[in-house]
Amino acid sequence: MVAGVARYARMMGGLARYTLAREMAFRGNFLVKVSVELLWMGILVAFYRVVFAKTSTIAGWSEPDYFFFVGCFFAINGLIETLFLENCNEFAELVRTGDLDFLLLKPIDEQFLISCRKIDWGTAPNLLMGAILMAVALVQKGWTFDPGRVAAFVVTFACGVAIAYSFMMMLTSVSVWMVRNQSLMEMWWLFSSLVRYPREIFSGRGAEMLGRFFTFVVPILLVSNVPADVMVRVLDPGMIAWTVAVAAASLWVSRRFFHVALRSYRSASS
Repeated sequence: MVAGVARYARMMGGLARYTLAREMAFRGNFLVKVSVELLWMGILVAFYRVVFAKTSTIAGWSEPDYFFFVGCFFAINGLIETLFLENCNEFAELVRTGDLDFLLLKPIDEQFLISCRKIDWGTAPNLLMGAILMAVALVQKGWTFDPGRVAAFVVTFACGVAIAYSFMMMLTSVSVWMVRNQSLMEMWWLFSSLVRYPREIFSGRGAEMLGRFFTFVVPILLVSNVPADVMVRVLDPGMIAWTVAVAAASLWVSRRFFHVALRSYRSASS
């Protein structure tokens, strides 16, 4: 077990170095991508600063708490985009051209190779920017170190990444039947848009039902809400347990669904 994990960690490191070398071959493109991410975060922070100049809270979130939430979203989304998004976007093309055959022949786990073979270093700064924003928010809040909250945050942050990855893999797997997955990736954009906002904004009769739906039925709101909540607001053991359970179930379901999709795949030679 340990040897297997170490093997995949070494492969991940090798893939990271290879993709970084390719990225540095076109430094101008890399710098433009990083600049766009910096600009996007700057605009978002400026927008929320304007909003908080007019009000003290948003859906019960104070300014430091809300900026911690935004930083948490940026960190999780940056990690997902860096490690998985480009690979999932290319899966449909692998199916269409039959190049998926060559990946399936490799003596390595298919899901790992398909979802992790390329790293998009242009979006990696989002993870760092999110961490910086979270740190600044904690300083502004006057937050005191609490090992229990930190541990809960690390666990739920990892669970949030696992849930987002699982949803992305299930959407990607559908490409085996649909071949083109442009509309599926637009659905992922919808999911990531929901993750960007705290679930408390879903107030009122109809909106509250929508919030519950995306918390307990299609639990995409757990991704960044729970990690931010446990760190700066409410340490809710029930929501932590629910997030861990959803993460484990999502990983299992997405893996099973991915293998069902692969069994339906018809190779270029068939």
